[in-house]
Amino acid sequence: MKIDVLKGDITTLEVDAIVNAANSSLLGGGGVDGAIHKAGGKQILEECMHIRNQQGGCKVGEAVITNAGKLKAKKVIHTVGPKWSGGNAGESEKLRTCYQNSLRLAEQADLQSIAFPNISTGVYGYPKTGAAEVALKAVKDYPYEKVQHVIFVCFDDENYRLYSNRLNDPQ
Repeated sequence: MKIDVLKGDITTLEVDAIVNAANSSLLGGGGVDGAIHKAGGKQILEECMHIRNQQGGCKVGEAVITNAGKLKAKKVIHTVGPKWSGGNAGESEKLRTCYQNSLRLAEQADLQSIAFPNISTGVYGYPKTGAAEVALKAVKDYPYEKVQHVIFVCFDDENYRLYSNRLNDPQ
């Protein structure tokens, strides 16, 4: 299993799945969520609305999968990251679960490549250093069967440096 770090726009990648840092309503929002819904078009929103009508949205740490609309990716996996509350509300476990559940859905869908944004580090306020540590450990520890390539797509320089440095750290 190969792990890479890229700096760029996750909506432009040609991979089997991109992960959306969604909100619990699944109806789009700002940041990565808004960019994915905008670039993917109404098909993604329609599928998210269908999921929402069936199960009432998506809880923190959980994930759901839709088609990717007009994106180059085949699928979008929507996961809801935790809002930072100081670190004593189980945020790291909830964030780890986002990555694990997204990978589980990718495996179930027979996908081989998946791209993650920096979940919860934007408006949800999760400290970037801690988020990078949780994300990389969750991805490295996952028991892979089908997924062969994981890409962390960083929109900003700070996250790119954090993920690159930690990925290349021999620990």
